[in-house]
Parts: sequence; C-alpha cells; structure tokens
Amino acid sequence: MTKTVLILCTGNSCRSQMAEAIVNHDLGPQVRALSAGTRPQPKVADGAIAALELGGLPTGELYPKDVDAVMKEAIDLVVTVCDNAREACPVFPRAIPAIHMPFHDPHGEPLESFVKVRDEIRAKLIPELKQRFSIENLQHVD
Repeated sequence: MTKTVLILCTGNSCRSQMAEAIVNHDLGPQVRALSAGTRPQPKVADGAIAALELGGLPTGELYPKDVDAVMKEAIDLVVTVCDNAREACPVFPRAIPAIHMPFHDPHGEPLESFVKVRDEIRAKLIPELKQRFSIENLQHVD
C-alpha cells in the first residue's frame, strides 16, 4: 500500500519541491510525495529546477501549491522543512503524524547551494521515510 507524505514549506518553491521530486524518484511507488506551501510563490525556483535536473530527477510535474489544495488527500505523514511552515502547519481533518526536518534555504544563492541542499534532503529524508514506513532498501530503476 502506498504511503503519502506531504512536504510542507512556506513558499513551496524550493526545498519542498526538491524533496517531492527526490522522494517520488527514490521511493516510488511505495511512497508518494506531495508538496505544498503556507504562502506559495508563483513558480518553482530556477536553482531548484537546475539542481534536480543536474541530479537526473524529473521536474515537469513540479509547481507551487497552497496547502489548502491537498487538505483532502489521504496523508500518512507531514514533513515540515522550514521553521515558518512548522509554526503555520494547518490543522488537518484527522490527526496526522508530523516531523520537522529543516533544511537551509538556498534562495538567492549560487547553484552549488541548491545542489548541496538537494543532496542533504536525499541523505536525511529518504532514510527517515524508509525507517518510518519499514521500506527495504530499494534499487530504483529508471
């Protein structure tokens, strides 16, 4: 059974978008990631798209979403990736476990910063989700 993870950030234009792409690539179909923001920006940050593409990750489905757009999803876990989202995390219709896993915001920084955050998300979030959902090590095939 597929688990659904909501990755929540303020602008939903960088960290949460990168996390969504990484989780869907590395753990799909066992885990489906959605991302949303408490105050979404108009577009995904160019640096986030470039860092994902450099890592061979798909970006075509990424766009900022307001958290209200995902409130009716059957979410199994909420992951907040910034302090503002943690503080503004909405109350969901049912109790949903949540964890806070903050990552540096590379907005306005060089591409190398986005790549570093991308790699940190993969190194920290993927093992956490595998452990939390009891997922064996997967060999993702493209």
